[in-house]
Amino acid sequence: MKKVNAILSSLLTLAMVASVFGQNGSNAKLAAGAGSAVASAAPLETLIKNATILTASHGTINNGAILIRNGKIAEVGPNVNARDPNARIIDATGKYVTPGIIDCHSHTGVDGSVNEGSLSVTSMVRIRDVLDPYSPSIYRELAGGTTTANVLHGSANSIGGQNAVIKFKIGKPVDEWVVPDAPPGIKFALGENPKRSNSQGIPATTPRRYPATRMGVEQTIREAFIQAKDYMREWQEYEAKKATDKTAIPPRRDLKLDALVEILQGKRMVHSHCYRDDEILMLLNLSDELGFHVQTLQHVLEGYKVAKEMAAHKTGGSTFSDWWAYKLEAYDAIPYNAALMASRGVIVSMNSDSDELARRLYLEAAKAMKYGGVGEEEALRMVTLNPAIQLGIDKRVGSIDVGKDADLVIFSQHPFSVYTVAEMTFIEGEVYFDRSEDLKQRDVLRREKADLIKREREQRGGPRQPRGEKPDEPQPRPNESPRPNDREP
Repeated sequence: MKKVNAILSSLLTLAMVASVFGQNGSNAKLAAGAGSAVASAAPLETLIKNATILTASHGTINNGAILIRNGKIAEVGPNVNARDPNARIIDATGKYVTPGIIDCHSHTGVDGSVNEGSLSVTSMVRIRDVLDPYSPSIYRELAGGTTTANVLHGSANSIGGQNAVIKFKIGKPVDEWVVPDAPPGIKFALGENPKRSNSQGIPATTPRRYPATRMGVEQTIREAFIQAKDYMREWQEYEAKKATDKTAIPPRRDLKLDALVEILQGKRMVHSHCYRDDEILMLLNLSDELGFHVQTLQHVLEGYKVAKEMAAHKTGGSTFSDWWAYKLEAYDAIPYNAALMASRGVIVSMNSDSDELARRLYLEAAKAMKYGGVGEEEALRMVTLNPAIQLGIDKRVGSIDVGKDADLVIFSQHPFSVYTVAEMTFIEGEVYFDRSEDLKQRDVLRREKADLIKREREQRGGPRQPRGEKPDEPQPRPNESPRPNDREP
């Protein structure tokens, strides 16, 4: 029985990988899971040469090279050579190299129950505790050049859960995915979602959870921070008292308020879901009143109307390129939003909010050139350096500069071309996606899957399949001809 269970477990894993094949041709290495490393072991040095390098910070380097050493960018320029005689040399003639793509709004690696919708304020829950490293979407996004993501709680709460800024290090322990020096953050939400005016499947007889209006959303946030200020004062009084009174009793620990105190102290970033200009101004004004900073406005589809105020608050905008009219509060969205916000001094990024869209964020950035005339490098920054700045990790990632992590993507053509594909994706100098290796593994995986199915049927004691017959194929009943769709063409 143990052997049968082991085979079934393998089948489940392989089925997951097979689903990846069906949509993006993913690599059998995903099946290795946490038990073995998926990234190719990085040599002491790696040299990518003869490439067009889009640095995202200091222009384009034609026929340039990047030297990677110990996971960092050691040198970059037109005349760079490896020093180690055993260095891995990658000839990127005719190809383009960009920084790893960063998604500032992601739910990748979290199951469908991403909303703790029972309360209006859930600042005590943490995304990092429930990351799923086996999600097929992770490998698909690596195949699209996405290396880093801001994984967020859902938008059912005025104040939601704590975020996780991660790198997609398939095969490594999940604790190694979390960017160690990324400032902690938290998800807020405004509008239809927290007041639940667009919720599906909630019976009409179910009592409405407070808040049920935009006014209530504002008051929910205000009340939570008033409680946090009282809580912070209690702890400050205790800390002052215990120096002279050894019998001083500390206040009761409240994990919900601990996170809000960190926001007041500037130790935790606020990333707020929003759409309408009136609620954007409400939150900015509320932050002034209560003494906290809004780091980014997420989606922010009417940001173009209040970009001046966003810039004055040093609040970034992480938006969609051209999504609109999918619900009532998205009707005033325009594709020029990103360019208009950027022209007024707002740091702008393009986000996905979707496992599918996250596979091609490089094309989303290109749309800022079409809608608004944004320059090529500025458009590239919207999926590289700008989200890194918004997440407070720009000293580590986001551009091709000496000393930064070697998170890089080699594209077959210009990344803004609809014909381009990501050929290799590096995280800290290790290859986490290699298109050529991916293609080699597909037949291997198909044969392995067929063999596992055959062995599992034999373990059950079922009849052996006739030679030449596919083991996972439905067989016709006696005196019944196979239907056209029963067999592959």
